[in-house]
Amino acid sequence: MERESFEDQEVADALNHHFVSIKVDREERPDIDQIYMTVCQALTGQGGWPLTVIMTPDKKPFFAGTYFPKHSRWGRSGLLDILEQVADKWTKDRDNLIQTSHMITEQVQFIPGGRFTEESPADITDRGYKQFLQSFDEQYGGFGSAPKFPTPHNLLFLMRYWKQTGEIAALDMAQKTLQSIYRGGIYDHVGFGFARYSTDEKWLVPHFEKMIYDNALLALAFLEAYQATQNDFYAEAARQIFTYVLRDMTHSEGGFYSAEDADSEGVEGKFYVWSPAEVSQVLGRENGKIYCKVYNITESGNFEGLSIPNLITALPEEYAKKLGIETSALQQLLEESRQKLFAHRAKRVHPFKDDKVLTAWNGLMIAALARGAAVLGDVRFRKAAEKAEQFIRNKLQRQDGRLLARYRDGESGLNGYLDDYAFLIWGLLELYRATFQVVYLSSAIDLTHKVRDLFCDQEHGGFFFYGTDSEQLIARPKEIYDGAMPSGNSVMTLNLLQLAAITGDSELEELAARQVNYFAGTAAEYPRGYSYFLTALLFASGPTSEIVITGQMDDPQVAEMLRLVQGQYTPGTVLIYRPEGDSNVTDSRQLEKLAPYTREQRSINGRATAYVCRGRACREPVTETAALGSLLQ
Repeated sequence: MERESFEDQEVADALNHHFVSIKVDREERPDIDQIYMTVCQALTGQGGWPLTVIMTPDKKPFFAGTYFPKHSRWGRSGLLDILEQVADKWTKDRDNLIQTSHMITEQVQFIPGGRFTEESPADITDRGYKQFLQSFDEQYGGFGSAPKFPTPHNLLFLMRYWKQTGEIAALDMAQKTLQSIYRGGIYDHVGFGFARYSTDEKWLVPHFEKMIYDNALLALAFLEAYQATQNDFYAEAARQIFTYVLRDMTHSEGGFYSAEDADSEGVEGKFYVWSPAEVSQVLGRENGKIYCKVYNITESGNFEGLSIPNLITALPEEYAKKLGIETSALQQLLEESRQKLFAHRAKRVHPFKDDKVLTAWNGLMIAALARGAAVLGDVRFRKAAEKAEQFIRNKLQRQDGRLLARYRDGESGLNGYLDDYAFLIWGLLELYRATFQVVYLSSAIDLTHKVRDLFCDQEHGGFFFYGTDSEQLIARPKEIYDGAMPSGNSVMTLNLLQLAAITGDSELEELAARQVNYFAGTAAEYPRGYSYFLTALLFASGPTSEIVITGQMDDPQVAEMLRLVQGQYTPGTVLIYRPEGDSNVTDSRQLEKLAPYTREQRSINGRATAYVCRGRACREPVTETAALGSLLQ
């Protein structure tokens, strides 16, 4: 529609003569997108983008649809015809259109009210697992048929479900999906990073657009798979995602850009595809032949006559056996080849980069990088996460503490939405676990209080999508569905549960309980659609543990204990470090944020000491890392 209509003079004249035209970036105004997409789905039975809505001056819609060609064709109404008919009806029968708009607005009001269920959290999560099991693609991984989205929070739920219940099939589904998407063309094997989704069931041909939120959530999924299995493949996949993000998607002052387009030079995927001749031109005949063989780059191609590199047929180690060489030698050859191809590809016309910095999506990447720092022990990831958090404080937070939603070219704006707060709090909790700087925990608590004040439905429960101080639209949505990203309410539920465990704050415990009780009935209707909320239910239903480590910050034994816990897969656990010694290391008043029961826990004879607690009841403290490891089994 951009090319066919909105850049067309005839359409522009029709629009400007009869209408006030408003173009909305749905990433900047997700509140508007959410409300009017509901209108479109109610009126047409389906949604999608581009979203086309015609409304009265008071924002009440009476017509909605998605794509319209300029002129009517093949039974589809053309935009020019629609505009003419609406303008005529507005002149001759305006009262009827206005009455229609009132009726539609009443129909799509978001009724604030949870649904009661007698099912326990365990029953709901069990049914969610079974629904994933029924829709799992055993051959290619993922769920359902094409198009396929990675939807990493589904995998986070399945891995945590396995950890809590021992259902090995849950872990197997997550592993199969992660390995398949990495091997497929949805992954950029030359420059790293994942595209949004695959148009086919094999994960071969992507929609080539890369989103920062997908890559953040996928990095978290690969890191949790590494923690769960200790398979280095997952750790390397996460490192490669971070390489892409820090190289290509990072603002000079630390924030993360939103996306890269699918098109370059007006052609989707042109930047990413290869021919055998071009590969051989860059690598030479012999190495080019090997690279093409490994990555399925053929004369016939797999995408409009050219090839998307992929590993669907076999992995490099399998080719090494065929070639009679060591796997390590082949891996080195392929990596050297990749670097040369990357340098060659850099000369092509790059896809457009959406350099908006969105607070919500940055919160997800901060969470991923902080987890990467904790699990992989790479200081670069910690520094990048901390720099991004500082960027948000400097550019996207007002003096009164109010978060803003987006930044671009020196200008910040739009009051932050629930997702901005929820995802950033998630990132701050991961930063605390990676650094044990209580300032991050303190910031998470302060932002949680803002969420309560700005978004909470005090009468019924749950959090509204936009705040009391934001533009008040025709409805005030309250989202729990976990779609392309987890919903803000799902993320806040787990945030509240974890913060309550860390701080012992009864108000946070009550807020968390209200979230669980309010949304459990909705999730019970179709659990698979609420996978991140199910993750919160897993935490709520337990058993959950608190691990408290005390001792001098410069004690190597303290560092060893912390690293041990950080590397373990313990999703039902919160980790607290209570430093002793030099009062300059941390603000003692900040330590009062920690749960009161931790104040009784001190190091034994000045040695690093670990307490493993369940339900605030702690086992005998241990002073040896091996003994701590045994308690964590």
